Amino acid sequence: MGLAQSTVSAHLACLRDCGLITSRPQGRASLYSPARPELLDLLAATGEAVDLCPTYGTHPAPAAPEEPAR
Repeated sequence: MGLAQSTVSAHLACLRDCGLITSRPQGRASLYSPARPELLDLLAATGEAVDLCPTYGTHPAPAAPEEPAR
């Protein structure tokens, strides 16, 4: 996939927490699958939209308010 393992893990955690995928252990790994088969198209279409997720997305820190000049 060309992504860091931590990035993939964060995306999978987001999808699992939202109820979109399920996982089951297989040895030391986990196998993931859509919670409902019709979600495959939705998951494929969202791509980079996980950045918008309030829990796992990447959000810039809000700018500090400027103090008025005295």
